[in-house]
Amino acid sequence: MEHVYKENKKGAPVFVLLHGTGGTETDLLPLAQALNPEYNVLGIRGNVKENGMNRYFRRLGEGNYDWEDLEFRGNELYTFIAEKAKEYDFKLEDVIFVGFSNGSNIAIQLMLQQADKFKKAMLFAPLYPADIEVKEDFSDVNVFLSLGKADPIVPEVESERVIQLFENRNADVTHIWVKGHTLPQEALAAGKAWLDKQN
Repeated sequence: MEHVYKENKKGAPVFVLLHGTGGTETDLLPLAQALNPEYNVLGIRGNVKENGMNRYFRRLGEGNYDWEDLEFRGNELYTFIAEKAKEYDFKLEDVIFVGFSNGSNIAIQLMLQQADKFKKAMLFAPLYPADIEVKEDFSDVNVFLSLGKADPIVPEVESERVIQLFENRNADVTHIWVKGHTLPQEALAAGKAWLDKQN
C-alpha cells in the first residue's frame, strides 16, 4: 500500500492517518502536525478505487457497505500496519488512529477486529451502519469522536450509533458535534484538548 512515514521523535506515539474518500496518504499530515508535531506519523493510502477515488473498502452505495470486503480490507490493513511497525520500529499499542469519514470507518473495523491491539482513536465524521453483538471489551480504549449535525452523508441517528458502539463496550468516549460532514477548526481544537489529556 502507498504510504508515508515520518519519524519526529523516537518512541513517541504514532498517528496512523486514514483519509476520506478520494484522499491520499498525505491529506491528514497538516492535521497531525497541528495535533502534536512531536508524534510520529504513518499515512496510508486506501487501495480500493471507486470511480477513480481512493477508499479503504468497497461499498454498494452511500452508507451501504460491502461487509465481506470490509472484513477482508480490515485484515489487510492490520497486516500492513503490523509490518510497518516492525520496519519503522514502533509498537502497535503506541498507535493513535486519526481518520476522516471513510478512514474513520476502517479504523472502527480495525478496532473491532483487533480489540487487544488498538487503544486510541480520533475519528472525524465516522459511519458504521450495523448493530453488532457486543463481545469486545473497550474499557482500556479512549476515543474522540467528531460528529456532524445536518451531515448530508451520515444521518444523526447513525452518529449516535457510533457513540453507542464504543460506550456499549465500556470505552472512554469524548465527542463533539459540528456542522456537516467536515473537519472544522473547533473539532481540531477539541481533538487537541482530548489528545493532551492522554499523556
